[in-house]
Amino acid sequence: MIFEELSEFKGDLKKLLKKYRTLKDDLDVVKKVLETVPAERPPFSFRIDNLGIETCVIKVKKIACRSLKGRGVNSGLRLIYAHFELENRIVFIELYHKNNKENEDRERIKKHFK
Repeated sequence: MIFEELSEFKGDLKKLLKKYRTLKDDLDVVKKVLETVPAERPPFSFRIDNLGIETCVIKVKKIACRSLKGRGVNSGLRLIYAHFELENRIVFIELYHKNNKENEDRERIKKHFK
């Protein structure tokens, strides 16, 4: 599996790393899971519909972050990514904490994907 990151995602990660120091390692664990099962897996992840684009965009709602002790996969972190099955490629779009933001940035998704 090839993993790529939008520049906006890199900014999201940099900002969140200040608060959640284990996040980079936690994302490595997420990548290992996505290599095995990149498609949606309710209740952990869901496809985002009604975007008006063909690209498969998935929202991961259950990310275990060790910096958020005692929370397990209910850390509140959200990861948005595009899955290109034929190319065996995943592009990370957005990373945020649900307390800081209610939903994914649909404009960012539409700007980069069709």
